[in-house]
Amino acid sequence: MNADLDIFSDGYVAFVKEDCPTCLLIEPVLSRLAELGQLNAVFSQDNKDFPALDITIDDSDLRLSFQHGIETVPSLLKFQDGVEVGRLVGWLKSEWEDFCESPDLCSESFQNFSPGCGSLSVSPDLLPSLEKRYGSGLGSRLVEFAAAEDEVERMYELGWSDGLPLVPPTSERVLRMLDGTTRSSDEILASVPPNLVDLSIEKIAINAVMAGCKPEYLPIVISALEAVCTDEFNMHGLLATTMPVGPVMFVNGPIRNEIGMNSGMNLLGQGNRANSTIGRAVQLTIRNVGGGKPGGVDRATHGSPAKVGLCFAEDEEGSPWPSYSQSQGFSSSQNTVTVFPGEGPRLITDQLSRSPDELARSLAIGLISNCHPKIVLGMDAILVISPEHAARFADAGWSKDDLNSAIIEQSIRSTDDLIRGANGIAEGLPEDFAGMELPKFRPDGGLIIVFGGGGAGLFSTSIAGWLSGDKGSKYTTKEIAK
Repeated sequence: MNADLDIFSDGYVAFVKEDCPTCLLIEPVLSRLAELGQLNAVFSQDNKDFPALDITIDDSDLRLSFQHGIETVPSLLKFQDGVEVGRLVGWLKSEWEDFCESPDLCSESFQNFSPGCGSLSVSPDLLPSLEKRYGSGLGSRLVEFAAAEDEVERMYELGWSDGLPLVPPTSERVLRMLDGTTRSSDEILASVPPNLVDLSIEKIAINAVMAGCKPEYLPIVISALEAVCTDEFNMHGLLATTMPVGPVMFVNGPIRNEIGMNSGMNLLGQGNRANSTIGRAVQLTIRNVGGGKPGGVDRATHGSPAKVGLCFAEDEEGSPWPSYSQSQGFSSSQNTVTVFPGEGPRLITDQLSRSPDELARSLAIGLISNCHPKIVLGMDAILVISPEHAARFADAGWSKDDLNSAIIEQSIRSTDDLIRGANGIAEGLPEDFAGMELPKFRPDGGLIIVFGGGGAGLFSTSIAGWLSGDKGSKYTTKEIAK
């Protein structure tokens, strides 16, 4: 008999196991109820052929026993209109006859009482796995909404949203999300800023659901948060600064294609679920678990898309150079996520330069304006170079390191033009820096170059960073562990 049939309508169902003397005792009673048409099903926990009735259903996976809260076998449950209206446990002849409204269930000589046995669904050895598989198995507080409430609007009112609609994090959705990782749901990953609250894998999964992630995205979200919640990255500082910065993330390795990330046309824009939701899940976690909300610790003057979530993938297959993660010592088979303290993307246009020297000089001029043309060395940057721009360098035999060095060299400027008051501009370096020549970025890692974008368009994009070093934030690359 198929358990999917309408067995929980009007009538009775019983839960038994063969390894129970009381269940063996009442086998004739169950047969009698079946003959009378009162018993819809018997769920057997340990033997699909016990009792030998056409209505016996195999419940050896204990799903229905667990979901119906069976603590003792035998249990007899009565249903009306699909709702349980009563139950008996163990065997007491008079109670069963009254409950079933059947005075002739068994002979006068039949044993009157037997207490029953513990259900397999409450066995200490099995219960944890059953909770994980069939129950919520979750430690987080359940927030229940009234039937008439609009879930999306209510989540706005509770302050969980970043301004966009959220996916309601039901227990079922959170459990499905947790299937995306092998890590335990109660593992504490880190203390999440700014309030330094313990961050469990379960809390990450809840926010990943709300962000719209798929379970296969979860390992990236976890690894990104592990990198973000460090003293070196200084997420608290990113929140507290009035600059418009947040964690900008890019992904390398086979996982990019496995989950369908965009590394080509419009890679920094809308339209790709993984790109759009991974970064959002990180930011929602910081907001909802760590307390990093705008107007509170988050003091950004203007903000930027990086505050919502900015995540993309590098186009490794189309690149003429090794990937960024390979340049950091990872192999092409390793999956990594790099977190960078950045603001919104900014276009650098050059449709006329044909030689690599010309284009390197042009890109350098575009990058000099990041944050402010008079600010040097203190701010790092990402340069997302497009296929058409990269082709200028690749065709001339330039490596990525050659390009990086050329941009750094072409950005060197006399500090006499950068000090405060120079060229009638009060902003600038202290006068102590006069008489020097300095590049825009640190030569030892101040500029990250990644390859990506659509095949047409002589453009590249810069993402300006925040204060680098011990007083600011250090970007980092972390291997993604499933």
